[in-house]
Amino acid sequence: MRYLASFINELRSEGLVKELKEEIPRDYVPTHRLIEAESEGKTLVFRVEGSDLPAAGNVLASRNNFYRLLEASSDEEAYRKLLPIMSAESSHSMVEEGFSENFIEYGGDVETLPAIRFYRGDGGRYVTSGIIVAEVPGKDTWNASIHRLMVVGRKAFAVRLVPRHLYTIHRANLAEGKETPVAITIGVDPLLLLLASVSPPLGVFELSLYGMITGENLRIVKTPKYGLPVPATASVVIEGRITKEEVDEGPFIDLLNLYDRKRKQPLLKVENIFINRTDPTFHVILPGGVEHKIFMGFPREAMIWEAVRRAVPSVSKVRLTPGGGGWLHAVISIDKAADGDGKTAIMAAFAAHPSLKHVVVVDPDIDPDNPQEVEWAIATRFQASRGLVVISNARGSTLDPSSADGLTSKVGIDATAPISERGKYRKPSI
Repeated sequence: MRYLASFINELRSEGLVKELKEEIPRDYVPTHRLIEAESEGKTLVFRVEGSDLPAAGNVLASRNNFYRLLEASSDEEAYRKLLPIMSAESSHSMVEEGFSENFIEYGGDVETLPAIRFYRGDGGRYVTSGIIVAEVPGKDTWNASIHRLMVVGRKAFAVRLVPRHLYTIHRANLAEGKETPVAITIGVDPLLLLLASVSPPLGVFELSLYGMITGENLRIVKTPKYGLPVPATASVVIEGRITKEEVDEGPFIDLLNLYDRKRKQPLLKVENIFINRTDPTFHVILPGGVEHKIFMGFPREAMIWEAVRRAVPSVSKVRLTPGGGGWLHAVISIDKAADGDGKTAIMAAFAAHPSLKHVVVVDPDIDPDNPQEVEWAIATRFQASRGLVVISNARGSTLDPSSADGLTSKVGIDATAPISERGKYRKPSI
């Protein structure tokens, strides 16, 4: 089972890590450096002023890093490894170790962690890679999910809860007059971040599914006060309580590189902070960056691939495109057997990922990773009278500022060549 530092060392051995020698301010400067490293396809290792913990960002700076994580060599192999996790119906066994054997108390507080103010409109400094573990009320199991945390004091965060599993857990506890004890883990094996990004049914402990990919049981420790299971290799572990009190949270940049608005969110009171005895490294995920898009989007890509694969004979490639935030736009290449397959693929994609707004379907000779090729296919193979699909007033993404109350118009473009006229659309060869 890997430490985050171990994964970074693998990348370092291949020249894929950029290291800053001097400390940098924690406001805005890390964003510039992370964007520069992202453009070079490199992981960034750095330190910020006022914190003694090293930080790292762009850990998944490319799809190749993601394949390395899953020990896969192609999209299809990665999808096939990920899909069973997303549909898992029960948690897996874990191996418990002693807490004090792995962790020591951190001498600082929340404000001395490498939390970053990324953009000038941000509501505060943020922790962006925190996995929050909480017990599921009435069940002998736990939930793990990623939530942004805004620093609001030496011992407190504002935690963003969207209406998913942790929100449900906290609401159930509030109904009983209780707060929600939590453990926050930061700086873990990136595979655990991926597992915390997927959504198996409530009651399946996401982190326990680690062995479904690696073949080894997750090594955990139980936190000292609340007995919550956290990875033994986590860099930072924070114990605290999500309270009934609410405070201002945000604004904050989302996947679409737009500001999510300020809103009232629960106050998380921090009680204990611990760091690992072995190479603690604080993971910083750049909001709206490549890494953010990969963690959020890749599981949805897998769902689209599976749905389209069941609907048409052959799927070559699926991409949630960077320009669509890795969330709203998809390009899908298929090898169709009938002229209706393009529209069938469009409908399957919309059903698999309801946040999709635009879908373009192309032939296998078009590379979905090449925007010019996709545009060329639309220019030469698409006719709106036969290949356009428009769905009005459908459920969309709440991230889309142009949607009205979560409703949107969806557009599908079948840019595949008619089967009977494929010769007419053949690309030149050399």
